[in-house]
Amino acid sequence: MLRNIIVAAAGVLLAGCQLAAPGGTPARVDPVAVVAPRVPSAAEEAIGARENPRVVAEYGGIYEDANLEAEVARIVNRLVAASDDPSRRYKITILNSPVANAFALPGGYLYVTRGLIALTDESSELAAVVSHEIAHVLLNHALERAKAAEQAKIVERVATDVLTDPGESRTARDGSRLTLATFSRNQEIEADKVGITIAGRAGFDPFAASRFLDKLQAYGEFRSAIGHHDDAAGFLASHPAALERRQLALVVARQFGAPGIGERTEDRYLKALDGMVFGDDPSEGFVRGHEFLHPRLAIAFRVPANFRLENTKEAVLAAAGEDTAMRFDGVTVDSSIAPATYLASGWINGLVDGSIEATTVNGLPAATANAAAGAWVFRIGAVKIGGSMYRLIFADRHDGSAIEAALASTLASFHRMTPTEAARLHPLRIDVITVKSGEGIADLAGRMEGTERSLELFELLNGLQPGDALTPGQSVKIVVD
Repeated sequence: MLRNIIVAAAGVLLAGCQLAAPGGTPARVDPVAVVAPRVPSAAEEAIGARENPRVVAEYGGIYEDANLEAEVARIVNRLVAASDDPSRRYKITILNSPVANAFALPGGYLYVTRGLIALTDESSELAAVVSHEIAHVLLNHALERAKAAEQAKIVERVATDVLTDPGESRTARDGSRLTLATFSRNQEIEADKVGITIAGRAGFDPFAASRFLDKLQAYGEFRSAIGHHDDAAGFLASHPAALERRQLALVVARQFGAPGIGERTEDRYLKALDGMVFGDDPSEGFVRGHEFLHPRLAIAFRVPANFRLENTKEAVLAAAGEDTAMRFDGVTVDSSIAPATYLASGWINGLVDGSIEATTVNGLPAATANAAAGAWVFRIGAVKIGGSMYRLIFADRHDGSAIEAALASTLASFHRMTPTEAARLHPLRIDVITVKSGEGIADLAGRMEGTERSLELFELLNGLQPGDALTPGQSVKIVVD
């Protein structure tokens, strides 16, 4: 469960490769090679068209905002014109997801999430992201990666179905993932070289790539439910850890000159972000501090103050340190099944005999149970509303005494929202404001809503470092309800 939380919360794009020799010597980066124009193959077009609906559905659908779409299209058109194949056609989609990510599919399908766009505060930062994905398409990486992924699936299936020894099966599966991850790292290095070069040619600041990598790394840590990343998961990710790519990004950018060149901040760019939804989409519910509220399902609950909530497409996750975690989700059940009966139906691994207790929670039928599996102990709660069974699963690597109280308090807070409560809930949005004379970072961060770490988020959204000062007339982003 803890690993799932880490993977779900990380969600950082544009990561990369080991850029130094074992002794710490800086890597040498050759000048960027020209990418030969080519006509997309039928196989590329077919894969992109087939996978596009799945990607859109997986990332919350398409985010529609005419002003933002026009600004993204303007940037993409400049990048394509500056590429080695300006006749190539692309299909750019803004995904309705709060995570910061971007990627490409064969056939010229490019994707960027609104969560990533919200982090940018200048057109050059978005250009750095999009040009990187354009490079993947130009270099044929999208098709090569799709083929490698299919091969890895075959290896995993054979390892699972044929090998009888669990240890050998796991080793074979990990080996296939490592091969795919290494292959992706090589692709990322090449795409960085070409992408930064395209952005520089288009007149954007080529150093924006290195700055944005730092921002993505910081934002990934900000979003992480336990405050740091799982190294193993990051190593096997298709976009490895962000800071490892910074050195390469700087080397490539220097071919255009010293920092300070190219287009950077534009008021028109920030105006396009004004009013954009930030964080959770209303269809997936809201996290407000330690509280989760879902207006469509009309349910809400609060976790203890030491837990940090993370809303994902599959479930609501939380963690309190490295050894304590929580998962909340819902399943459809027969309306005649009682919560206690459901807990005893066999879906809980390691259920402790005699631990199921029926109860009520704010007038709703509920039940609790205990379980143990491996080094983990679990405290489980179930609450029934109509044909839905909502599940709270707390896990702890110790004796479970801490999560006993955590489950009790969280269950006690679980309730049906009134129509008035639900109607008051609105998504968080980006508000672009102008700094007035005498206003500092702390002042504007104090106007942020929907987060308990407003100062940290304000600095992240605006590319500020502790100790930076604001200038009257400067445009900045805040998050409002």
